[in-house]
Amino acid sequence: MHIKTILTVVLLLGCSAVFAQQYDALDQVRSDWRKAAAMEGPHRFEDKAPLTRAPKGYKPFYIDHYGRHGSRYSYTDETYRVIQSVIAKAHEEGVLTPLGEDFYRKYEDFYFLPLLNTGYLTDLGFEQHKRIGQFVYDNFPEVFKGKKNVEALSSVAPRCIVSMSSFCLSLKGGNPGLEIHQTSNTSGMDIITPPDGPSRKRKYALVATDSINHLMSEDEFYKSIIDGNSVYSRFFIDTAFISRQKEKEDFLFYLVQFLNGYRNYSKEAIFDGMLTNEQMTMAWEASNYGSFYYDTRARYRMIPLMEDFIVKAEDAFKDPSKAANLRFGHDYILEAFTCLLNLNGCGTIPEKESDVKYWFQSYNIPMAATVFFVFYRNKAKDDILFKVIWNEEEARLPQLTPVEGCYYRWTDFTAWASDVIQSHPLL
Repeated sequence: MHIKTILTVVLLLGCSAVFAQQYDALDQVRSDWRKAAAMEGPHRFEDKAPLTRAPKGYKPFYIDHYGRHGSRYSYTDETYRVIQSVIAKAHEEGVLTPLGEDFYRKYEDFYFLPLLNTGYLTDLGFEQHKRIGQFVYDNFPEVFKGKKNVEALSSVAPRCIVSMSSFCLSLKGGNPGLEIHQTSNTSGMDIITPPDGPSRKRKYALVATDSINHLMSEDEFYKSIIDGNSVYSRFFIDTAFISRQKEKEDFLFYLVQFLNGYRNYSKEAIFDGMLTNEQMTMAWEASNYGSFYYDTRARYRMIPLMEDFIVKAEDAFKDPSKAANLRFGHDYILEAFTCLLNLNGCGTIPEKESDVKYWFQSYNIPMAATVFFVFYRNKAKDDILFKVIWNEEEARLPQLTPVEGCYYRWTDFTAWASDVIQSHPLL
């Protein structure tokens, strides 16, 4: 959908304040380092709006879930190796500024432990999923009451497996009688990472339409907004030094990634201030656009995940013993999935590159980001409603008309999903 289409839908539904453009996105980034950190930032638990009550007569009975792993060390050891290689060489050649020397001293004492643990979950990541599991149990105790079954499936990545374990421990703590079956295997990756599964049942095009072709590529936008020399001059007396390094571009990329992510495993803000607030803000806009450019185009690759949500939910409708299906995976899957669902309008394709940040914000997929559907049944009406909760807050589906507030009729969603699936057939 283009902006005009979305705005028309917003006006028709009368709830534009919930998923309208976020014109203050950059201000939010400037004022919160965790948002500036984009997808590398830790989960944000505070300042969440309270959940609303369901329409009269409807009771929660089942939950469908996909969650990103919690806080981790950098996903690649190149983050630490490239920075160390360049900054140590600059120190040896005496071309570091006083700020560069300060960074060098701190970094030499700091980087080796994260390097050893590249890709693994941190203590903070474990606590995040423990807390989210508690949030789910506390807000929907009826779903888990009595002898109920929970199915949990994880990516084969250790950080996802441990995240799953933490979440399930919280549920078990609420009801020790829960039967929780945890699985992590290669065949399950067809669901957890649909584009990368070993024997994909469905293959969808990266771009099913040309709706994004009017916009700059990721590289073009990055070059239009990032002033690398302003960053290099903070660290190097002679910027010709960095120009001679084969890792020049990698150094800038990994430096920003490190500064965004190190607070996932450090309780002290020892590297804050290495870049200016405005530099971090511009870096966010560049990375945000990159996430948008990839994950919006990848949204139809998440159709198998959406189908799994539907199939598992409708199985649970017929089996009262099923409480929840939990899935633990990765940021790029969850972000593309939110675009497919168009949560809060984040699947909108703007007319201009500069408008992307107003509709799409990568800080909504932090470490331990979570999306789950909560299903409600009215036995007297034989009717099922659901709502979507994204990072502990209720989200909207602007393509659907709500029954009330953020509560939607399940049959409306499946009819919409069927149209999406039919419009994007097998390759």
